[in-house]
Amino acid sequence: MRRAALYVRVSTLNGQTTENQERALREVADRMGCEIVHVYRDQGISGAKGRNGRPAFDALCKGAARREFDIVMAWSVDRLGRSLQDLVAFLTELHALKIDLYLHQQGVTPGGKAEAHSRRTRPRTAAM
Repeated sequence: MRRAALYVRVSTLNGQTTENQERALREVADRMGCEIVHVYRDQGISGAKGRNGRPAFDALCKGAARREFDIVMAWSVDRLGRSLQDLVAFLTELHALKIDLYLHQQGVTPGGKAEAHSRRTRPRTAAM
């Protein structure tokens, strides 16, 4: 069974919540046959802040370096960060560690391959 880490983040309380993100990601993880080993939660923290300004994201990066999970699951790419430079560095690190990524809103599967599928369909898995 693949080990999954969920990363959820909101900067404000307008609309989206970390609980909503987590619930949706847990459903997807279940369908994908993943065991959730950790939920990293940054509540009320802007994605514009770097890794040092987001404690849960920093912990996620450290967990990845220790290979504590096989896949990172997030609601959308902007939950991971707002800086393109920081985002590319994170994705490069995941790729080097052979850790897959699932982005719920973008329809990006574990291999980082974009798919055109609705949220009602089962996500397909792909090798990285």
